[in-house]
Amino acid sequence: MTDPSPRVQFDPAAMDGAAFYRVLNSVVVPRPIAWVCSRSAEGVVNLAPHSFYTVACVEPPVVQFTSVGRKDSLRNVEATGEFTVSLTPEWLFEQVNATGTDFPPGVSEAEECGVTLEPSERVGVPRVAGSPVAVECTLHATLRLGDSTVVLGRVQLVSVWESAVRDGRPRIEQLQPLARLGGNEWSTLGEVREIKRISYRRWAGDPAIGEGVRGD
Repeated sequence: MTDPSPRVQFDPAAMDGAAFYRVLNSVVVPRPIAWVCSRSAEGVVNLAPHSFYTVACVEPPVVQFTSVGRKDSLRNVEATGEFTVSLTPEWLFEQVNATGTDFPPGVSEAEECGVTLEPSERVGVPRVAGSPVAVECTLHATLRLGDSTVVLGRVQLVSVWESAVRDGRPRIEQLQPLARLGGNEWSTLGEVREIKRISYRRWAGDPAIGEGVRGD
């Protein structure tokens, strides 16, 4: 599919930062959500969704989320050195959104929003009991970039509901993750499509691996 219409140019050097942020959020999609649980030095538990989230490294296993500004999650992780990331499933949509409210630092979002927490296995910060996946992390490093801070968490354990694991790995149809889009838009899983990656040998038609060159 091609669109014959002219392109609209969005130049960060010519735009207000907040306006360009909205553009980036609308084109870097869909984004997985890190439902980050942390604990302050005073013992107050914080739970907040962060949609700048991904895997940073495989060996050692490290995940990362970005705090835009100095949010409670960042301050708590810096203070205690640990956090959990719970997957955000469809059935907790409203609670995930509600925990993004700018509650004061001394208020627990989980309590306010009716989210049940449970103890983790390896870290002293709880995880979301109603989420099928929890990633337990210790702080690996932080990286300041302008108005944001990238938080790198060394994965100590991934715990998944037994009912969501098949053939040795978590199955997406059981996880039903939410994703963030632009503005106030969210997305659910939708259609799942599967295709094998093509090796260069097969792409080049290596006779040692059969007749099918592409797509089999």
